[in-house]
Amino acid sequence: MEKEAGPGASAMRLDDPWYEPSATGWGEPDGASAVTADMPCRQAEQRCHSAAEIYLEVQNSPAFREVRRRYRRFVVPAAAAFLLWYLAYVVVATTAHDLMARPVVGAFNVAMVAGLGQFFTTFLLTWAYARHARLHRDRAALELRWDTQEMTRGAGR
Repeated sequence: MEKEAGPGASAMRLDDPWYEPSATGWGEPDGASAVTADMPCRQAEQRCHSAAEIYLEVQNSPAFREVRRRYRRFVVPAAAAFLLWYLAYVVVATTAHDLMARPVVGAFNVAMVAGLGQFFTTFLLTWAYARHARLHRDRAALELRWDTQEMTRGAGR
């Protein structure tokens, strides 16, 4: 084992930027790593909260409820409409063979046009969802995210 890690491996310091000894408690003498809830917060005006309390506070905030409301107002009707369109295609394809076999243009029949319409509406719905998110939710969600990160920065773990 010493051959792989080298003789001074136990004294080696981890310089990983994601490694935070004060948060994990590793690499510090006993008792020095304990993060307690009564440690002072980084911001004087902020009361110390645990991360769970902060996330619950954000979840109950009007801004979070507004982001969720905007999300539901788009997703629920869009998903219902797409599901109905898909089920209608399947039902008509299995019950109305004559209708689906009717030629539209050249070798294309109604079934092929409707099947291609399924692909088209999938891409259209994806584009509409991304556009709606960008215009109506992303900025508010990003602000919530930054606020939450600022509040948890000084929270006891």
